[in-house]
Amino acid sequence: MTDTTQKTKSGGLADLRKMFGSGSTGRQFGILGSLIAIIVVFQIWTDGKTLSSQNLINVVSQQSYILILAIGMVMVIIMGHIDLSVGSVAAFVGIIVAKSMSEWNMPWPVAIVIGLLVGALAGAWQGFWVAFVGVPAFIVTLAGMLIFRGANQAIGQSTTTPVPPEYSFIGSGYLPELPINVPFNVLTMVLGLIGVGWIVYNEWRLRRQQRKIDAEMAPIWVSIVKVVILSAVILWAAWLFATGRPGTSFPISGVILLVLVVIYSFVTNRTVFGRHIYAVGGNRLAASLSGVKDRRIDFFVMMNMAVLAAVAGMIYIGRATASGPQDGNGWELDAIAAVFIGGAAVSGGIGTVIGSIIGGLVMAFLNNGLQLIGAGADAVQIVKGLVLLLAVAVDVISKRRGGPSIIGLMMRRRDKRAELITDVPAVIPTSGTNESSQPADLPKG
Repeated sequence: MTDTTQKTKSGGLADLRKMFGSGSTGRQFGILGSLIAIIVVFQIWTDGKTLSSQNLINVVSQQSYILILAIGMVMVIIMGHIDLSVGSVAAFVGIIVAKSMSEWNMPWPVAIVIGLLVGALAGAWQGFWVAFVGVPAFIVTLAGMLIFRGANQAIGQSTTTPVPPEYSFIGSGYLPELPINVPFNVLTMVLGLIGVGWIVYNEWRLRRQQRKIDAEMAPIWVSIVKVVILSAVILWAAWLFATGRPGTSFPISGVILLVLVVIYSFVTNRTVFGRHIYAVGGNRLAASLSGVKDRRIDFFVMMNMAVLAAVAGMIYIGRATASGPQDGNGWELDAIAAVFIGGAAVSGGIGTVIGSIIGGLVMAFLNNGLQLIGAGADAVQIVKGLVLLLAVAVDVISKRRGGPSIIGLMMRRRDKRAELITDVPAVIPTSGTNESSQPADLPKG
């Protein structure tokens, strides 16, 4: 009977729904579909300018620091917090790094290390108030936004401080050309091939794990179609970046972004620390009762956010070739919007790094497309606000009607260890004995 049921569910559209994971539906990929639709619409509207090599390079260069902020912000929001200080922390670190090179005569590698340390200290300051004093993160980071903005203006005396040309490479540089006579940037295409290899390996590993636990698997042709489509998109994008205007290729800031996406995707999905973030964000009391050090997680998540803000600030001043008093204004709002559009839940416990990157790209291509068609700054702000409101409202309405959360559907199941953490019964255990499994008012034995 079971075999008959499984056979009736296989084939055709039922198999295609398994392309991106068991039990997935079209709604899981609504945000990705929205991104594709936005790109297609503006590609037609702008007569092909949206997907031109130079425009794609500009989008990555202009949005890389916002996407880096979104990586840290999604972890903060999963924990049920919010961070309003990231733009000010980025500006504060930026002026210190610029001053250390231009006035204090420090080499740029030393300046970068100083910037990371300053970011870590700023994050530790805010993490202390959130984790150990218990002040809500909204208040702590609102105060931090004012404190670090004022510190930026005090140190820089509200003037612009230039950075040396060799440092600007991290913000405005590109993958270098190799001494090979070919009509494209070789390193950019190598980066694309690495992406294809990662897609193939992930699909192979997924099928191997499903086979090992005897889980339901999509037919092999579905996996082949999935790999071919994703590989074609990656190679096509790599070709566009590799064949741009002479002297350009994939931006260095984009390489930094990709490295951080890989690292933080691994941390959130494959490490104990990542599972604890989801556990605390989903049910803080249950996680605490199961032994998770929730205060410690709060502290390190807030500190990590400030470090990533420092990275974003250093990339920005490299691209702008200077640090100024208005750097970072509004960055926190763009990062928060990217995270919510990318699938994070307002109540915490749900969100992914990849989803936040997609959400950030939705905002980036909306902004870029509207600029290409000549829309004013007022129209851009209105459209971005409506997109953010709609993205969250759709999920809230779906859950209110008793349906599955569209945001929740974007999350893959945590492994069984994470389920044990989040599903702990709300009974306070008695230390050192097995009596904790009994209600306190029942007699022993």
